[in-house]
Amino acid sequence: MNKVIDYYSFFDEWGRLDREPLEFIVNMHYMMKYMPPAGKVLDNGAGPGKYAMELAKRGHQVTLTDLTPKMVDTAREKAKEFGLLPLFDGFLVRNAVSLDELPDEGYDAALMLGPLYHLQLEQDRVAAVKELHRVTKSGGIVFVAVQTRMRMAINSLQSPRNWKPNDSMASIRHFYDNGLFDHADQGRFTGAFYFGAEEIQPFMESQGFETIDVISSSSIGNLLNEEQKQYWLDSGEYDKYIEFLISVANDPSIRGVSSHLLYIGKRA
Repeated sequence: MNKVIDYYSFFDEWGRLDREPLEFIVNMHYMMKYMPPAGKVLDNGAGPGKYAMELAKRGHQVTLTDLTPKMVDTAREKAKEFGLLPLFDGFLVRNAVSLDELPDEGYDAALMLGPLYHLQLEQDRVAAVKELHRVTKSGGIVFVAVQTRMRMAINSLQSPRNWKPNDSMASIRHFYDNGLFDHADQGRFTGAFYFGAEEIQPFMESQGFETIDVISSSSIGNLLNEEQKQYWLDSGEYDKYIEFLISVANDPSIRGVSSHLLYIGKRA
């Protein structure tokens, strides 16, 4: 956990979602499709709170948690900056595997958009999902992000020098077999676990959730290079381009090539 805290104490996660807006746009579309129109929401592992701020703007009462104190402080500052503090019930430093003091069935909806792919031990992933189940009301909606093993394997094949130790076929094969990755370069992305695209639904259902949808957060947009994306920005059809990417985001055939998946489920 110290590696995660160290990494996010210096990483600009708010800026990442500004620089790579497609993930946020697609996720918010599907969140608002299934989110209760009002009520209490937990943003668990919220980072600097970009999703939490948007939900608060839309009238939800939000509790925000994150493992990294710097991220929690940033979220509090952002809420103050946007005049949203009255819509927050708390800004808490918490580990997703043990949401101490948060009430049983206290939330109409809950987000967990980061913790699961930072938990390399299966027992910790199970504990985090059990905690999510505990704090979500019966029938409440959950939104859970994972990163995909196939996309990371593709990244490693395309840019092996950027993803050491995945710069040899033996290492890539080993990663693909177990989903575990620890970057060899100091200061790069922290250790993580990557799901097979077909694994997330049965995993969540085994912990008491009923699946509503599984969507590719970046849709097929991350298959385009910068020049290709720029064409659609300059074409006058950018809005139609985004609409198309949103409309195909829940096509099962593209789940493995998306860097992030968003599991949408209901506490059964």
